[in-house]
Amino acid sequence: MEAMIEMNRVMKRFGEQTVLSCVTLEVREGEIFGLLGPSGAGKTTIINILTRQLDADGGGIFVGVAPFETGLLLDEDGLFARLSCIENLYVFADIYGVSRHKALEALRGVGLQDAAKKPAGKLSRGMRQRLALARAILHEPKMLFLDEPTSGLDPATARGIHKLIMRLREGGATVFLTTHNMEEAVILCDRVALLHKGDIVEEGAPAEICARYGAVKTVPDLESVFIKLTGVTLE
Repeated sequence: MEAMIEMNRVMKRFGEQTVLSCVTLEVREGEIFGLLGPSGAGKTTIINILTRQLDADGGGIFVGVAPFETGLLLDEDGLFARLSCIENLYVFADIYGVSRHKALEALRGVGLQDAAKKPAGKLSRGMRQRLALARAILHEPKMLFLDEPTSGLDPATARGIHKLIMRLREGGATVFLTTHNMEEAVILCDRVALLHKGDIVEEGAPAEICARYGAVKTVPDLESVFIKLTGVTLE
């Protein structure tokens, strides 16, 4: 499969702090790739570099899609609190130059069609997350960047978002997501990279990683691999 993302020995510093030491990874077309690591490991910094919000201080970067061909779900959802759900999507439909009919389709895709006229500021956290995801998929992007897409959500809402992410992959999208949830990684990801203190310490399919360390493909065992490699948990 063709590479959609390549990072080669990428470095990033903020003042005296080295956030990314020497990151090398590849994301293939049509896969769900997970970047796993605890808070502060550098996951969001990598997404910000790949989405051209930050410049790297060294190394090579390739992203095989144009900015308007990407969809973003970041920690700050950036929704307009006073606008309704459908009005939020109309704003971005106009920016992307797509039909406003796509807005209602996107709301249906995340199960928010009945809340179309509800102000975004009155939504629950889970509903806001789904609205932000609807905005990310509104223009049918070829590449999706999802930064901890189910963080803080209840299990039922998280499962619904998992199903949507898998449907998007089945429709041809490539998905790059960050998480510190091993269960989420096992459910969703074709391949994962384990990030610790700005370095990739292991990479591969979850089952392959477990097999290399004498484990099986279960959440506790993948967690134990990370602990063995780094001495820390993902929380």
